[in-house]
Amino acid sequence: MSVVNSNLPVEAGDLAAKSRALAEHLCSLGKLLVAYSGGVDSGFLAWAAHRELGGDMLAVLADSPSLARSQMRDAIAFADEQSIPLSVVATAEMERPEYLRNDGARCYHCKDELFTVMEERRQSLGFDAIAYGVNLDDQGDFRPGQQAARQHGVAAPLLAAGLTKADIRQLAAQAGLRIWDKPASACLSSRIEYGRAVTRQALLSVEQGEDALRELGFRQVRVRHHGEIARIEIAREELPRAMTMEMATEFTRIFKPLGFTYVTLDLEGFRSGSMNALLPVGMLKIAGKD
Repeated sequence: MSVVNSNLPVEAGDLAAKSRALAEHLCSLGKLLVAYSGGVDSGFLAWAAHRELGGDMLAVLADSPSLARSQMRDAIAFADEQSIPLSVVATAEMERPEYLRNDGARCYHCKDELFTVMEERRQSLGFDAIAYGVNLDDQGDFRPGQQAARQHGVAAPLLAAGLTKADIRQLAAQAGLRIWDKPASACLSSRIEYGRAVTRQALLSVEQGEDALRELGFRQVRVRHHGEIARIEIAREELPRAMTMEMATEFTRIFKPLGFTYVTLDLEGFRSGSMNALLPVGMLKIAGKD
């Protein structure tokens, strides 16, 4: 698999220059598989790759219990709207004991499974490279999956072009892509506290809880699974609506039947990766934080 070095982003510059750098990098990769989840980053990358490569690209969507069904439906719908070639593949991270034990390296094992499956698909289909949607902002966060990507030689075109999350949203908006302001959405396993085993039932409880919160009209939510405790995170701008007795009653109605004994609302509001704050520094290093 031939991959252009994508570890060093281009110098920060205007958005048009970054967009050109992205196009050039994509064209240099040859026939390309794109790891696709339907989020802003991977969705924009798949769209850009299709624009530059046409039939020489294929978006690959991993289907597993850690992907919410609503997210999967939306990812398939977006690819169809944009005529992006799409293949849905099954991944088996739930069969890996090192994934199920849910320590700080869980994301590494998930991405290792994904890229192993994609590498097999790349070889069987005769593609040249694999790419995924990591961006410049992700370099300052705890993302052990990036270690797996490096080990598998996966290209990072958005990072190579020096694109930040804000850049990607702006370019997606300019292109008229409806996902430009889609809320961030990590896999369901990221909601389960480290050290608590990932189970299908826990994933289902989180998924059903978040679906119910969105049905109440909340847009940016997380349900953090702490065993008997459901810790609800809602975007700060939406918190005033959540902090009423009427809504407390609704939260209790939703989460008690899902198996939680206690239901809490996190007053800090939604923040991506909040579970990582509970990891000791030593574990961060072991799990691959650069």
